[in-house]
Formats: sequence, C-alpha cells, structure tokens
Amino acid sequence: MPAGTQLDYRALGLKVGLEIHVQLSTPRKLFCHCPPLLRDDEPHFRVERSLNISLSELGAVDPAVVWEVRKRRRAVYEGYRDTTCLVELDEEPPHMPDEEALVTAVAVAKMFNAKLFDEMHVMRKIVVDGSNVSGFQRTVLVAYGGRKKILGYDVGVQTIALEEDAARKIAEEGRTVVYRLDRLGIPLVEIATEPMTYSPQQIEEVAWIVGYSVKITGRARRGAGTVRQDVNVSIAGGAKTEIKGVPDLSLIPRVIEYEVMRQLNLLRMAEELRRRGVRGLEPSTVDVTAAFANTKSRLISSALKAGGQVIAVKTPGFQGLLGLEVQPGRRFGAELADYVRAWTELGGLVHSDELPGYGIAADEVRRVEAMAGTGCFVLLAGIDRRELEEAAAVIVQRLNAAVNGVPEETRGANPDGTTRFLRPRPGAARMYPETDLPPVKITIEIIRRAEEIARVSLEDKLDKLAAMGLSKDVALQLVRSPHLEKFEEYVLRYRSVPPPLVARVLINIARALAREGVEITEEKVASVLEALDKGVITKEAVEDVLRNMKPGETAEEAAKRLGLTRLPYEKVREIVREAVQRVGSVNALREVMRAYRGRVDVEDVKRALSELHVRP
Repeated sequence: MPAGTQLDYRALGLKVGLEIHVQLSTPRKLFCHCPPLLRDDEPHFRVERSLNISLSELGAVDPAVVWEVRKRRRAVYEGYRDTTCLVELDEEPPHMPDEEALVTAVAVAKMFNAKLFDEMHVMRKIVVDGSNVSGFQRTVLVAYGGRKKILGYDVGVQTIALEEDAARKIAEEGRTVVYRLDRLGIPLVEIATEPMTYSPQQIEEVAWIVGYSVKITGRARRGAGTVRQDVNVSIAGGAKTEIKGVPDLSLIPRVIEYEVMRQLNLLRMAEELRRRGVRGLEPSTVDVTAAFANTKSRLISSALKAGGQVIAVKTPGFQGLLGLEVQPGRRFGAELADYVRAWTELGGLVHSDELPGYGIAADEVRRVEAMAGTGCFVLLAGIDRRELEEAAAVIVQRLNAAVNGVPEETRGANPDGTTRFLRPRPGAARMYPETDLPPVKITIEIIRRAEEIARVSLEDKLDKLAAMGLSKDVALQLVRSPHLEKFEEYVLRYRSVPPPLVARVLINIARALAREGVEITEEKVASVLEALDKGVITKEAVEDVLRNMKPGETAEEAAKRLGLTRLPYEKVREIVREAVQRVGSVNALREVMRAYRGRVDVEDVKRALSELHVRP
C-alpha cells in the first residue's frame, strides 16, 4: 500500500489501546527511601550483572524472556552512594510502597470512576532487557473497569497501576549495556485504556486527556521523559502489536497510520505466498564466501578481512517480496534485519531483491545464485559461524510467520513514525506475586486524601479559563501547551492585562516569532507584559517589541528605542479630533490606527470618539 493512501479505519476494524505512563513527584522512590534525583555527575560505583532464564511457579517460560536471554547480554549499573541503595541493586528486600504515590494512584482511579481492588498486591513483572537489576519490574494493580466521558470522548480504562520506573540507558556497545540507577524506582502511574475505535487523530486527543488527568493533580513530575506512551494497534485479520515509547503525542496518529499500513501489506504478502503455494521454509544455508573473492563491497570485504565468511539463506518463493515496502521507506527486508539485529550482534543483511547493489556486482550475484541453487536468498556476513547460523534461523522463523500474516510483536517507535521489531509479545507467565512484601492496605485516610485530589478535572480547568474571557479553542490550546502555569502566574501579577491577551502573547505571538527564529525567553515575555500592565506600550506593539528586544534590554527600553511607547490619552483625543475633521467620523478610527500603529490603543480611540459624540 503506497504512502498517502486514504484509509477507512472503521472498515478496516481498527482498534487502538493506550498505555500512558506518568512519573509522579514524590519525596522518595516507590520501594525505597532514596530521593528520585536524576544525576549527570560521575557515578560512585559500577556493578556488572547478567540475567539467566528461570521457570515461573507454573513451570512456564515467557517467550519475550527467552528472546532477551538468548542475546547473552551483560548489564553495567552505575550508582551513587548517597542517592542509590541496596534495594535498587537487588541486595535488600523492597520497602513498603510510598504512601504519597499510592494516594495519587487512588486519586487517578477515582477520576476515572475505576473500581479499587479490595486488597492491593505488589506483583513482579518480568523484564530481562537489563533495565531492572532484579530482572523484573514491581507493579501494584490499583483499580480496574473505569469509564469517564471527557470532552466528548468515552474513555474506558482497563487497569490503573502504580509501578517503578526502569533504569536509564546511558550507553550500549556490543553485548554490553550501561544503565544508571538514578531513575530506577521513581513512581509511575500507568493507565491502560480499553481498545478504542476512534481515528488516529482522535486517539492523540484521548492520549493527551489521559495524561493531563494525572498532571492536573499537581502531583506529576514535569519535563522531558516524564510522560511516555505505548500504543497497541490491531486491524481485522491482523494482530495486536504493542508499540513502545512513542516519544511525542503528535507522533501518535502517524504511528497508528503506518502500523495499519504495515499490517495491511503483511496480509497482502501472506495472500500472495498462499497463491504461490509457499507453506513454509526449512532452514537451509550455504557458504558463499568464494563468490566474493575479489569483491568491491565494503560490507562484505570488511567481514572477510576480519577472517569472517558469507552465507546465503535460501528463501525460495519470496522473490519480489523481500523488497516489498511495508511502511514508508521501510521494506520487508528491514523487518528481517530488525530480527537479526535484535538477536545477534550482526549489523544487518542484504537480500536478493536489492541486488546488484551495496557494491555487490551482477557477476557475484550470479555466482551466489549458482551456489545456492535459487535466485531468492538473504546474505549474512560475519566472523562467528554460530552467530550467522542463529541469524539464519531467526530469518527463517520470521519468513514462516509471514505465511500466516501478521505476528504479534512488541515494536519500538522510530522518530519518523515507522516502527522496528523489539521482541515477541509477552505471555501470561510474565507476572507473579512479589514474595517480599505483604498485601497493601488502602486506609480510609488514603481514600479521603485521594478524593480531595480527584475533585480537580479538565472540565473545571476549562470552565475557569472561560470565565476569564478565553474562548474554548484558546483555553484548550493553553491547557495543552507548556505555558499554563506561567499564564496563571502572569494573570495574577499583571492584573490590568486582560487574560485573553496574556494567552495570545504566550501561545500565538511568541510561537509565531519563534518560527521566525526569534529567541523568546520567559524574561522577555514577562517584561512585555509588565510594560502592558504599566501602560507603557499597547497590545498592537507587543509583537514588534518582542521581535526587536536586544539581549538585556527591557520591553520599555526597546519601545522607547523603536518609537513604540503608548501615547497618553489626551494626545490621542487630540489626534482623533483632527482625524474626524480631516477624514470624517466613519474613517477616523481606521485613519488613526494606521497612522499611529503600535502607539495608540484602539480602546483609547473608541473612547475619544465617544466623548466627541461620534460613533466609531
């Protein structure tokens, strides 16, 4: 399906679920008493660990765990003696959950009319990518079955959980990943919605509503990385795909659109494979190193110079499909390469649909075809034969899954909205009870405090802004912007500046100037609003003053330099009288505003016309 195709999401059976994770602002971490402080100074110590696979209490093994453990990765953990402790290093049992975080989670449950569990149990959710030292993430299911109508959206909530954040990834080299323990244990509220049939643009709105419902409590952390979104997407005939870490709300519609495209193209690919009679492949490889004895391909020659080899994975029946575009700019071969990179240390692969290419000549392609006995193949180059064979097995596994359509996967979001394979979807063996903590009791006092917090709502905030004279659209823009707190501060500080004008300066004028490349700082905005409050400039002069303020210069100084200080009312009255005599009462307002642009306030002109008994 080419990019730009209009999709009928309802006809396709699109369903989207959201998992919104919001970091909470608390004085301590969730399961220890360390401060939730992120640091960039040199760590005091480093510890190296590796994780191994184990059976659950029911004797089952999670498929995502198998995938991660077989990568044979090592994790290095960096910490600080004064802000990290033995709990984070998994050398001490966890402490009871932080009560402030628990109160906030219960408040969020109340906001969505969710049903609180009678007794809350801390669970262990297996996570073996190294981001949790213990090999699992502790999470507390707080509530379930919530539903609320907000701004016309019917938001159903499956679960609300309180969980600990993972460690921060600092660096990655080969099989070694470096994590910092400062973020590990910071409390998160996770809100998982029911599957929704809204359009991708509407899903973005719902994601914002859900996240803001936590922020509005005043108990959420602020700044980059404090809110993260996972998006679960499926269509009729496809499969549920979990897309982790969508970095920005505005990217959600594109991520959904591109995932729908991917699933549609994979379904069409499966249909074509069935038409060709392809039912599956057996792993079959051949050493084709000899075909590249004099190769000019850097990709191949670098491996050969290091003592490596090249193998061809036979893929009969997939001619023309390895190069099929499944997402804009991403072909099915990239899906195979994702699997190889996720499983091994190999950088990628080359397939027959893109050859000749990458420095591989046509005669080299013919030699490979002759040695492999097929014109459809995937080339892998590397030093470790076992790693090459593992990569070949993974490729055949993914090709066999293509026969059935769309595999269930966990994928990562790319900056352009496309996605990449991370690991298989987790199974039911992933979560089990935390054995080091007793059940958590929700006291009457916790519920009372939570109900007090839950009284705030998005609708109340919009109503308050409307009462200040802001239109519904402007109020929504302001609430969605990062300027709401500053707006409320400025309205209290500069009382003679109308709130709608404060909002316009923050979300319209400042944004437009920033697009022009003008540096807009809080100090500049505050100075302009102060000049408005003192009557030094008019609202018509705001944009010009902001645009031309020099570093260290106040708005009042800039206005004087630019000749944009506000004329006193008596002078305006005199100008208006002369204009009426010169151009008549009908044209006087327009004439004065044109001639004295930025120096005359329109309300002063209207007042003068009224006093002169002239209708503006």
